[in-house]
Amino acid sequence: MIDLHYCATPNGQKIAIMLEETGLAYRVIPYDIFDGDQLTAAFGRINPNHKLPAIVDGGVAVFESGAILQYLAEKAGQFLPVSGSARASVLSWLTWQVAGLGPMGGQASHFLRYAPAGQDYAVERYTRELARLLAVLERRLAESLYVGGAEYSIADMAIFPGRRCRGRSESAAGIFRRRGTGWSGCGRGRRWCGR
Repeated sequence: MIDLHYCATPNGQKIAIMLEETGLAYRVIPYDIFDGDQLTAAFGRINPNHKLPAIVDGGVAVFESGAILQYLAEKAGQFLPVSGSARASVLSWLTWQVAGLGPMGGQASHFLRYAPAGQDYAVERYTRELARLLAVLERRLAESLYVGGAEYSIADMAIFPGRRCRGRSESAAGIFRRRGTGWSGCGRGRRWCGR
């Protein structure tokens, strides 16, 4: 039984999606990040960085969403090609998400929604970079059925929750439209989300 140390953030959601897709047995251990549940010494032994999500599988602790997705894909033998260019493509797009799209989307969201007024430089910097990254995603989806290649993979699972294809939060496209940045492209991304 895998223990999923979880909060319903995009990073947590990608791991929950993967566990559901693979059918691996797991149980959710919920955390309230606003109360600082993840800051305990006990959780620090699982993830020294005190960030969610993390998993514990038979005494093996894995943290960071990209590492968890890869670990689970290898354990299940699903959603990650075994070798060659197909594997390299999936891992490249997974890394692109965890190193670029995810953090830039999070920063843009933070400064647009929560930062005090007067943060114009940060708002401009992060929304511009997020728009650039979303354009990269659009171009990729013009040439490939799924982000990592011809097959649904951990790269798709990593990207999906943060795109807010549906749900209570405003989409990235809505934020750009409201701000009048002129970026409106996400047609391929919307179709991809619908798969």
